[in-house]
Amino acid sequence: MSSAAGSDDAPPGEFQAVGGKLERGLIWVFIVVPTLALLPGIFFAWGGWIGWRDIVLLVVFYVITTTGIGVGYHRGFTHGSFKSKRGLKIALAIAGSMALEGPVIRWVADHRKHHKFSDRDGDPHSPWRYGTTAWAVTKGFIFAHVGWVLWGEDRADPKHYAPDLLNDPDLASISRHFRGLAVISLLAPAFIGGLWDRSWHGAATGFFWGTLVRIALMHHVTFSINSICHVTGDKPFASRDRSGNVWWLAILSQGESWHNLHHADPTCARHGVLIGQVDINALLIKRFERLGWAYDVKWPNQERLEKKRAPA
Repeated sequence: MSSAAGSDDAPPGEFQAVGGKLERGLIWVFIVVPTLALLPGIFFAWGGWIGWRDIVLLVVFYVITTTGIGVGYHRGFTHGSFKSKRGLKIALAIAGSMALEGPVIRWVADHRKHHKFSDRDGDPHSPWRYGTTAWAVTKGFIFAHVGWVLWGEDRADPKHYAPDLLNDPDLASISRHFRGLAVISLLAPAFIGGLWDRSWHGAATGFFWGTLVRIALMHHVTFSINSICHVTGDKPFASRDRSGNVWWLAILSQGESWHNLHHADPTCARHGVLIGQVDINALLIKRFERLGWAYDVKWPNQERLEKKRAPA
């Protein structure tokens, strides 16, 4: 990928850890091919070419990878909302890598840069980068949703934005093995589906639903946080940008779409802090804390929330 640390003249170890041109090519494939599978997916589902086995594979792999991104990549590694024991840290990094959104160090660096310049010059994926007219926002929306990943050049230098992760042997190793983890993510649903059904048909439907449709759905839910949640949504808390809460994305994003509070208080482990705001990722962090796998969790408190309320 295109940053100083991701260029071809970077040291081999660092190049592999943060992503290079090959990773960008892979991301193109990981985004475009599954997206193209969505339309026939609707047709196949309508025609009955889906069974409980396929639904289970879709849901299980979706939850694993969405948790890896939301709990691991985002709240844990990017913002330090909690600290995790080594086993949980490795598991979350692997799960996030299997979402096929890029190596963990690259993802974290880009997201930290996004928060530093949110909806201003320097933000890698603001929908407002071209202006505020209808056409400008339309172009910006497309860029924020997917364009910045496919052809954007304003990426973050991991040396500057993620030196802590570069110095973490576990996370650096997992970043270097992103390609292998991507292969596992692509093939595991087909392998399990084939064994489960004891047929090539089970492998084919497992790959279609557990891999292609799952990846497309997961990607576009994640991308919607960058696009939709920075164009519309409620804004009960004061922030420096245009981030908003989008309720209808809350379940699929596991709570990431309560985006206004997140930008008002980025290190908070819970994003859905108001009554009725379902935050599955926060519930998972709470469970990890009770099991002793997560600690130093930065939970919200009422006094802090009131200070961050938007003026009436």
